[in-house]
Formats: sequence, C-alpha cells, structure tokens
Amino acid sequence: MLKVFCSPARYTQGPHATEQLGAEICNLGLEGPALIVAGHSAIRLLSETWAKTFADAGMRHAVFAFAGECTAAEIRRGDQAARDAHAKVVIGAGGGKVLDTARAIASNLSLPVVNCPTLASSDAPCSALSVIYTDAGAVEEYRIYRRNPDLVLVDTSVIAKSPVRPLVSGMGDALATWFEAKACASSGARNMRGGASTRSALALAELCYKTLLADGAAAIEAVQHAEPNDALERLVEANTLLSGLGFESSGLAAAHAIHNGLTVAPGTHSYMHGEKVAFGLLAQLMLESQPESIVKEVLTFANRVSLPTTFADIGIGHPGAELLELIAERATAPGDTIHNEPMQVTPNMVVEALRAADSAGTSFRRLGNL
Repeated sequence: MLKVFCSPARYTQGPHATEQLGAEICNLGLEGPALIVAGHSAIRLLSETWAKTFADAGMRHAVFAFAGECTAAEIRRGDQAARDAHAKVVIGAGGGKVLDTARAIASNLSLPVVNCPTLASSDAPCSALSVIYTDAGAVEEYRIYRRNPDLVLVDTSVIAKSPVRPLVSGMGDALATWFEAKACASSGARNMRGGASTRSALALAELCYKTLLADGAAAIEAVQHAEPNDALERLVEANTLLSGLGFESSGLAAAHAIHNGLTVAPGTHSYMHGEKVAFGLLAQLMLESQPESIVKEVLTFANRVSLPTTFADIGIGHPGAELLELIAERATAPGDTIHNEPMQVTPNMVVEALRAADSAGTSFRRLGNL
C-alpha cells in the first residue's frame, strides 16, 4: 500500500487575515465571481471586510446564508446559489458545518474551494471531506472529495472574539487525533485518502496532542479576554492544521465512530462535534485497555478545559441498555472507522467501553483519580 499525505494548497493564519483574503485568492491564480457560504455570525462580523478585500482584488462576490445544518437539501440550495452567482470559486466562512457545505457545493460544481473558519471548533477546514447529516441531526454519510481546499485562511482576531465553547470543542476533536492515528498505524488501516500514513502525519498528530496539553488553558484565557496571544495562535494551529493533516493523512478510529453512534441519541444533539468526539476518545481508550497513566492524562486535560467525560456531560444522563446498544450498533456499522482499530470490535465491546468511560470520568471528577 502506498503512503499518502494530503494537505490544502496553502494555509494562512494570523490576526486580521481576512483583510488579505482577496489578495490570497488572486495569488493562487483563482478568479471570481466568488460565492461566500457563511453563517450568520460570519456575515455580521465580516461583511464589511469582505466588501473591501474583494473590491481591492477586483472580484465580485455574493453571500449565501447558511441555514444551520449540512444536509443534502442545504447543499442543493447552495448549488443553485452558486449557479445564480456564476461563481468560479466557493468560499466557506463559519464553523465546521458551514465549511462542509461549501466543500460539497464546490465539489458538485467542480469549482475551487477556500475555507475561512471563524471558529477553531473542529479539524474540518483543511480536509477534503464533508460530514452530511440527516434533517433529524444524525450522521448520514462521509463524502470524500478529489482534492483538499485551495486555501485555508484563519483570522485569529475573529476567533479570539468567538465564544469559548467552540474553541474547547475543537480541542476535543483534536484530542483524539494522535490516539486515532496510532490505532490506524498499529492496524495498518488506510487513511482518509486510501493510503498508508507517513511518518510526517504521525509526527504532526503527536505535536497536535502535545500542543493541546501545553497551550489549551492559556488559549481559553485569550478568548475570554478577546485578544489573540501566542498560546491561542499555537492552539488554533493545532485544532485546525495539525489535527486536520493528522486525521486525514493518518486515519480515524473508534473515537469518531463512537461520535457517530452518539448522534442517534436525541439528547446529544445540542452538543458539538468535538464534545462528543472527546467522550468517544475516552471510550476508545477503554476499548483499547490503554494504561491508567494515559487515561489519567486525558481526563486531567479534559476536566481542565471542561470537555465531556461522562454520560451526563453529553446529554444522555443514565442511558438504558437499549439506548447504549443503539449507539453501539451505529458506531460499529459496516465501513465506519471503528474497524480501523487493531482488533475486531463488536457492539457489546462498545457498550462496555461506553460504560467504563462514564465510570472513569465520574470517578476522576469525584475523587481526582481513577
């Protein structure tokens, strides 16, 4: 099996980066008109900056207001908006679901795509895939595209003014990257591009984990003061670039599959992707019988930044056997990433891992140890 490493063509990050968006697009040889697929907060915060940067670049643009969920129907609506605008490039501006929708629209119309995350809430911006949800909020499918974004531009001045919760959710998503990468390397599983992991991808995944532990708490303080600092810059890079390259070029395993399982429980729908992934990671560690020292390190970090570590933290309280079995059946669906683990995983094993994760999280919070 060939080793495959993938990444966006260009990654640009820093305070007030949006002011250079038009110039960055032109520097890559891309042309307008542009369709900006944007969440309501992004439209409110950035409309004036978009007007100036695109005027300076001599590029027309239109804005498509994202309705809130990355569904097949929303993508079709965006496809039509792009056609109406005669778009030659699609730009996503907002959170992970906005960017997933923009990537899907661009792929459907064979257009280049630019991702401008306004939150560091997931590792989606650098990837060549979208997670598509049903109208009811459950994961429906992964769509894998031929190429990664042409540009990922991250304005840390915007992220510094965002709520803390999305940043912490991004940490939950990124927290799983190193452990899932190791699981895939151990089993010889294919990464998200169908190849084997490179040493570079594993190194980036490990650096992602180390950066979270070192800078997570200080980055939260920066957002609380609405001022970017060095810790926030490093943390945003970890959530966005390191985690994105790490997961796509190394692969996903149990943590994300268990996230997918959790989406079938209505109580979890108000929780963010990374929050559910964080609990999925804890279950993965139990599934793999990881050493107590590793579990304690993850729990210590999760509690320090307020990531979920119990059933109650993800909205399912004291789930009955029937709900846990439903979650486990979805997590172990054929083709899902739990089958990248270095052992055969059954639904019963997932149920026991979920219970063990909740027990460990509850005990650690109550006693400070396992």
